Amino acid sequence: MTGSADLGLVGSLVGDRARATILTELLDGRALTAMELAARAGVTPATASVHLARLLDGGLLAVLPQGRHRYFRLRSREVARALETLAGLAPRPAARGHSGPGRPGELRFARTCYDHLAGWLGVAFENTLVDRKLLQPDGSAYRVTPKGSAWLVSFGVDAHAARQARRSFLRPCLDWSERRHHLAGALAQSLLDRLIDRGWLARQREERALDVLPAGRRGLRRELGIVVPDSDLTGRGIR
Repeated sequence: MTGSADLGLVGSLVGDRARATILTELLDGRALTAMELAARAGVTPATASVHLARLLDGGLLAVLPQGRHRYFRLRSREVARALETLAGLAPRPAARGHSGPGRPGELRFARTCYDHLAGWLGVAFENTLVDRKLLQPDGSAYRVTPKGSAWLVSFGVDAHAARQARRSFLRPCLDWSERRHHLAGALAQSLLDRLIDRGWLARQREERALDVLPAGRRGLRRELGIVVPDSDLTGRGIR
């Protein structure tokens, strides 16, 4: 493929199931050790090291040495965006749950997509902000309306600071489980941070899935009219 991107190389990197699992585990922006990623991918540490070396050489991962440990993370937001887009092309995952944290139903309900809110709740959040005319779709991005600017101030989100970030301000991101868009970009990250700071959402320990807390259920309904179901897509009760 002289003079063009080597899509075959990227395809071979993400086409292996163990490497795909490693990349997915890093989609929330965390950095994990080789041992942690080996356990999550269900392979031996030696096999994980081989996979990680290939992903590093292929430019999909970066490594952060810290003391005796080496932590691996996605190389950039662009890598995360590409992976989430590819996930949107994959068959829809089964809704049935299974034992253990981070099961498919929990991820479908509410999760992080690198640094922003995704899943059923992320899509509901986007729909509500657009329906209430707080956001206005504008081509491949969103525009904050005057009404939306006032709401962001009242909600405690600094939109001006988000605009100064060296990345997209607010754009749609195709949700792989819902097949609809949620919000991505610097402002979406600020919104997720604020939802967590207000005690509405909580990160599950070492997982991409998010818990909706009682204050969040009340607040989402009171301030945005989002009615959170009594259980996630696995049938598990919401905290």
